[in-house]
Amino acid sequence: MDSLSPDALPIEKMKSYDLPAIASLHAVCFEDSWHTELLGRILSAPGTFGLFSRPRGKVVGFVLCRSSGQEGEILSLAVAPGLRRNGLGGALLEAAMAQALKQDIEALFLEVAEDNEAARRLYQKFGFATVGRRPNYYRRRYGPSVDALTLRRTLTSNGSCEN
Repeated sequence: MDSLSPDALPIEKMKSYDLPAIASLHAVCFEDSWHTELLGRILSAPGTFGLFSRPRGKVVGFVLCRSSGQEGEILSLAVAPGLRRNGLGGALLEAAMAQALKQDIEALFLEVAEDNEAARRLYQKFGFATVGRRPNYYRRRYGPSVDALTLRRTLTSNGSCEN
C-alpha cells in the first residue's frame, strides 16, 4: 500500500466482525500471531477495547488494550510494514491513551521486545519508561529468545506524562 498521511487514516472502534482482518495483520507483524477466535475472546472481556485504521477498506494498523481498575495494558499494537514510521503508530497510541482516560485508567503498561528499536523509540516519544524486564520472554523462530521490557506511562487529562 502506498504511503498515507496519519491524518488521512481514520481510527475506528474494533468490533467482532473486524477481527478476521485484524488477525491477518497480526500474522504479518508478529511471529506468534493471534487467531480470530483468540482476538474475539480478548475483545469480549470486560474493560477491553480495540481501535484500528482501515483506509480504502484494508486494515493497516490496530491497538488492543484492556483494563483492570485504574491500570490498563496495551496488549498489542501493529502497523502494516509498508506504512511504518509515518505516524500511524503514534496516532493509534494517542487514540488508545484518550480512550483509556475515558475509562478512568490512570496508567498504561505494555511489553515490548528489547530488540524492537522502532517500537521502543515510539513508546519513549510518548512518555513510556522501562519499569521491568522479563528475561527470554519472546521466543524467536530463528535465533535466541529476547527479553521483554515492561514499560509504564501515567495518564493525565492535560496530556502531560509521569513515569
